[in-house]
Amino acid sequence: MLRSDGYSSAALASRLTDLIDTERTAYAQARPRSQALFASAEHLFGRVPMTWMTKWSGGFPLYLDRAEGARVTDIDGHSYADFALGDTGAMAGHSPAPVAEAIRARAIDKGGITAMLPTEDAEWVAGELSRRFGLPLWSFTLSATDANRWAIRLARLVTGRRKILVFSYSYHGSVDETFVILDEDGRAQSRPGNVGPAVDPTETTRVAQFNDLASVEAALAHGDVAVIVTEPALTNIGIVLPEPGFLDGVADLARRYGSLLLIDETHTFSAGPSGMTGTEGLQPDIFVIGKSIGGGIPCGAYGISNDIAERVSALAASGTADIDDVGGVGGTLAGNALSTAAMRATLGEVLTATNFDRMTALATTFTEGMREIFARHRLPWTIQQLGARAEFRYASPAPRTGNESAAVADAGLDEYFHLYLANRGVLITPFHNMSLMCPATRAEDVHGHLGVFEDAVTQLLA
Repeated sequence: MLRSDGYSSAALASRLTDLIDTERTAYAQARPRSQALFASAEHLFGRVPMTWMTKWSGGFPLYLDRAEGARVTDIDGHSYADFALGDTGAMAGHSPAPVAEAIRARAIDKGGITAMLPTEDAEWVAGELSRRFGLPLWSFTLSATDANRWAIRLARLVTGRRKILVFSYSYHGSVDETFVILDEDGRAQSRPGNVGPAVDPTETTRVAQFNDLASVEAALAHGDVAVIVTEPALTNIGIVLPEPGFLDGVADLARRYGSLLLIDETHTFSAGPSGMTGTEGLQPDIFVIGKSIGGGIPCGAYGISNDIAERVSALAASGTADIDDVGGVGGTLAGNALSTAAMRATLGEVLTATNFDRMTALATTFTEGMREIFARHRLPWTIQQLGARAEFRYASPAPRTGNESAAVADAGLDEYFHLYLANRGVLITPFHNMSLMCPATRAEDVHGHLGVFEDAVTQLLA
């Protein structure tokens, strides 16, 4: 993580400590209302609605007043260019007009936010998902976590196998079986900090290394893997892109060893209107997506092949599987009228091919600008782009596996850059260094970020 001209690590560490203290003080002094609300939140576990909100740098999170397009304003009156965008949940932007109108029409004009009855929007959304991602049959959830969980159960049902295969440091929401990594000796272990697993996840899950087909084949050779669950690029440990031929190799191995292939594009949907499934020509048996397709309204979906659907239906008809009730494949609010209306508006009018072209162009400007900054300051860091999103890591060359990416994490540098940016009106994702473009992101937002980031680097290396 040192500058390539040998900048002293001791000098950098001392300088970093002083700068973090300065930025923490400025952050707190400028946000008395946010700090006071956090301090008085006695009935919220961790003082926040969801515990990951404590990961915002500075000791307390910003409290939201309002948001529109690519900007958010906190309750202390500070406005920010928002590149976090709800960690992809707001990839369509904050309250895009078509989605807001669809929500208003469903909730006020028609009523019936949820009635456990289908609407015509559901079939439209399923058809659009089929057009974009190829799978013919779809079911809705309220999150990608739920979609992954339910899809894994279907995979186990139709294959008769009990284990799944994931990649070390991949991310699939809070699915218990996926919190497994490889240790330094290449052995599977429960991810450090895993909370209350019902069983040791190494009993349910085999683990391979991303971009390592030999490790995939070794895991599949046991003959007990129902489904490979993977993002087409790792996205929650930095962006780790697949090397040429890797994804095709995974698909070939799945077929050879009789395992299904589940592609989770909840984050990698940023690659384009059909995600990496479209850009890479992938042909999964199961497809999962969530977050962004509802324009901010909770939703998720999974698609399955005709073959899987026929096998599930046959097992249901035989009485082996009750997929309507006790099987747990569903949820009372899944596919509700409000979420399907929001998905139809988001997919039909906001996350379109035209908007993706513009978002990706802005992300390219962002990425190229960051690379120029690293070069000017002789920093051996890298940034990877995946369509509309980009993320930098403190390493060069870029990590090629989840373990390599985890090894170069630096909490101190992260806190410094996050605080420096926030104190000057720029937000990036709080728990890693991801920046995302939405249809409302402006070129001046991108150039503003680049200017502030370079100032932060200049201060650090002074």
